[in-house]
Amino acid sequence: MGQAFDEIWGQGGPDDPRADLAALARWMREVPPHELKRRLQSAEATFRQLGITFAVYGDSEAAERIIPFDIVPRVFMADEWARLSKGLIQRTQAINAFLDDIYGERRILKAGVLPPDLIFGNAQFRPEIAGIRPPHGVWAHICGIDLVRTGPDEFFVLEDNARTPSGVSYMLENREAMIRLCPELFRNFRVAAVDSYPDKLLETMRSVAPPGAGAHPTCVVLTPGHFNSAYYEHSFLADSMGVELVEPADLLVDDDVVWMQTIAGRVRVDVIYRRIDDDFIDPVVFRPESLLGVPGLIAAYRAGNVALVNAPGNGIADDKAIYSYMPEIVRFYAESEPLLPNVETWRCREPDALKYVLDHLDEVVVKLVDGSGGYGMLVGPTASKQEIEDFRRALIAEPQRYIAQPTLALSTVPTLTDAGLAPRHVDFRPFVLTGAETVQVVPGGLTRVALKEGSLVVNSSQGGGTKDSFVLMDDGPVQSQVQAQSMGGMTQSQGGR
Repeated sequence: MGQAFDEIWGQGGPDDPRADLAALARWMREVPPHELKRRLQSAEATFRQLGITFAVYGDSEAAERIIPFDIVPRVFMADEWARLSKGLIQRTQAINAFLDDIYGERRILKAGVLPPDLIFGNAQFRPEIAGIRPPHGVWAHICGIDLVRTGPDEFFVLEDNARTPSGVSYMLENREAMIRLCPELFRNFRVAAVDSYPDKLLETMRSVAPPGAGAHPTCVVLTPGHFNSAYYEHSFLADSMGVELVEPADLLVDDDVVWMQTIAGRVRVDVIYRRIDDDFIDPVVFRPESLLGVPGLIAAYRAGNVALVNAPGNGIADDKAIYSYMPEIVRFYAESEPLLPNVETWRCREPDALKYVLDHLDEVVVKLVDGSGGYGMLVGPTASKQEIEDFRRALIAEPQRYIAQPTLALSTVPTLTDAGLAPRHVDFRPFVLTGAETVQVVPGGLTRVALKEGSLVVNSSQGGGTKDSFVLMDDGPVQSQVQAQSMGGMTQSQGGR
């Protein structure tokens, strides 16, 4: 792994920052460290007061804690953002087309682009959903596409999140904190606003309501309850959109119609932003022992009487083995080259790839194909000999469960530490909203930062923090919205590669 590119300091360090961001580097030099620390402490106190916490399962000493916040923003120039937005829209449309196809005609399998066992033998594939087409043909209404950067113009997709991507509440709260604590930055830089996200999300939800919902569809956010690690986000979004936050017990299905029980009586529900995993959402169809589900919900969905955001079955698009085929998937459905490349990936299910990975375990990153949160992962260069040998045995026993990637020199951003400002590695999760007519990229996102020196693991569950993400505007507001081809049009027009 080579020397990391710093997004503000470039390769020259604090004394020779990137020309475009010299003003931000000057701000970092001029604001005394103790003042930066005071502002940081003020932000964290506000987060605690608001209850912006994250539950760490299995950690009895810190069941609820705030995600650490850093005061130095991460910055995207307008031209960088324009390029990223085009790539994000292309990839999201391909994901929607792939899901529509794999649960429908399965043309991509007939064309031999993917091996069938990668789909049908995958735990994230839901045969119970096959043959269902969601309202307006939209599956992944909310996508979080994780990106990493390795140089001035080098961005890669690290993974796709099309099930229930989280983190948008931190994006919004981080911005609120920065406006309050560092107003001078917003006077000196034209930063695109992100506070319209709840309105755009509600607009997206309403646009995909079933045809019979009328002009004012009823939308709700479905949460498993306050013990869930992302409960703050569930309640935050419901409150910001002005819709009801409901738990499964608040809903019932009668004659394939979903109703919300209120003190004034039943109210028909048209669109559900669900934050409950597929396994638990309907005990009639999935896990019968689930206490979190709504019996009959999938029947109502199959009948076309309710839209589920995101759609059940989307997990197959998140799978890291499927990720390794995303360039081919984009080419098949978009009939053009991917605008955002993947990180090079070895599929350990393939003998030659497995041999290479086993021979280079101390150099690569190994991941579970269905893993998340930084768990079940080996970072070869920083792993102990025992950890490497443990992974070697696991790979040999079940190679199909793993993929491997090179250890990238992830970009860094200056971050406030006990010793002052120092570079720390970051990744980025932008959010893409797909409605019946439009695809929108929020001009910002969640920057996650590895707070430990030299660490590449940015996940909050592994001790990572967050930063605000500035998208700078030039002569006008950043336009990250396109009129989407109808998802049906995209899938139907792609008869081959």
